[in-house]
Amino acid sequence: MRKQKLDAPSFWWRKPDWRAFALLPLSLLYGHIAGRRMARAKRQSADLPVICVGNFTLGGAGKTPTALALAKAAKAMGLRPGFLSRGYGGRLKTTTLVYQTRHTAAEVGDEPLLLAREAMTVISPHRTEGAAELARQGVDLIIMDDGFQSARLTLDFALVVVDRRRGTGNDLVFPAGPLRAPLPKQIAAMDAMLLVGEPTAGTDGSESVVRLVARAGKPVLTARLHPVTGSLSGERVLAYCGIADPTKFHRTLEELQADLVVTRAFGDHQPLSPDEIEGLLATADEQDLQLVTTAKDAVRLKGGKGRTAELAARSKVVEIEMRFDDPDMPRHVIEQALANFRARVAK
Repeated sequence: MRKQKLDAPSFWWRKPDWRAFALLPLSLLYGHIAGRRMARAKRQSADLPVICVGNFTLGGAGKTPTALALAKAAKAMGLRPGFLSRGYGGRLKTTTLVYQTRHTAAEVGDEPLLLAREAMTVISPHRTEGAAELARQGVDLIIMDDGFQSARLTLDFALVVVDRRRGTGNDLVFPAGPLRAPLPKQIAAMDAMLLVGEPTAGTDGSESVVRLVARAGKPVLTARLHPVTGSLSGERVLAYCGIADPTKFHRTLEELQADLVVTRAFGDHQPLSPDEIEGLLATADEQDLQLVTTAKDAVRLKGGKGRTAELAARSKVVEIEMRFDDPDMPRHVIEQALANFRARVAK
């Protein structure tokens, strides 16, 4: 039977109700263990500067586009960045250098394939081994996608990404809420927070976490996701995706002026079954719709045969990029990470 990722409960993103309170004892236990692990983690020093791009909550907030933006800035500075990922969703469990032309998402995960388009990428269940492999490959800056709470590497700069609309939800720890560990402990461990999205009245879920970060004296950076795909004006589309927040994709399509006729949302990182693929193709044919999907979903179709290959060929892929409100900020983050690394090795 195919494993399917469960979606985050909707009550996580609202004011706590009876469901959250019913799970509070488990949440307190989980939070205590997670917080203690963060505090007592024995982190090993890498031979290279390490920037970690993480988030406070389970699910996506824009980590991968942020990591890509930092890699582009690093290359503009004359550096040779490399990505380090756990390879979530892939079956390979050994330290592996990712090749776009050789690997599939089933082997290495979907996000590493996206990262590998920009810079050298290594997946490893053991971050220290992955960092050592990147050093052997001649990288001079490691950008770690996720792993803020659990990585066993010393971090020279921890940048935590928060979606402005969702914020940190009900501010409770899993399973009562979306937090991976108690918020104060996470804020104490980070260097800066990146707030992503448009500040729209009535939809800003980040106000509470921004106040906490400000009280802790940590900087709050801002950025927005921008589509780099051409206009879809007038096109009647069937939008399908398997990401943590499908509504974010739908808003992007609205920005591109697409006529959003049908939407299909699947679990985050979820590979599509043959029946699901058949359903998408049949609906598109019946209603004369253009199939549209995200870059992350598109790489999961890579290497497929038959109807999977047909779905890939017929789907328009919407590419996005992270743009910091201050264009110099990625360079400042990298410079601070380099300075912290030099101070670390000088001790």
